[in-house]
Order: sequence, then C-alpha cells, then structure tokens
Amino acid sequence: MIEGIIGLIIWLIILGLIFWVLWWFLSYIGLPEPFNKVARVLLGLVVLIVLLYFLLGLLGTPPRLFK
Repeated sequence: MIEGIIGLIIWLIILGLIFWVLWWFLSYIGLPEPFNKVARVLLGLVVLIVLLYFLLGLLGTPPRLFK
C-alpha cells in the first residue's frame, strides 16, 4: 500500500514537472493571443484528465479510458 502511494507521488511529481516545462515553453515561444489561450486550455484539460486518472487509481482499480 505504501509503495503504491510513494510510486504515485513520484509519478505526480514527474507529470507536474512535464506540465510546468510545457507551460513555460508556451510562454517562451510567444504564440499570438488566441492560439496561446487555446493551447493553454488544451494543456490544462489534458493535465486534469491525467491527474483524475491517477487520483481515481487510489480508490482501487484505475478507470479504463480507452477500452
């Protein structure tokens, strides 16, 4: 049980770092405003879905997204 939670925390930290780098890259390249907003919203939605997938895995078996 503890090993699973520690592994989950490590995965969440790694995914958080990847999200932060992608967010930084979007502001670094300086997209024009409508495209910048759309890209940030899409990135946020993807991260939210992945985060919910991992957190729902704490309840037992993870939900099946693609089956």
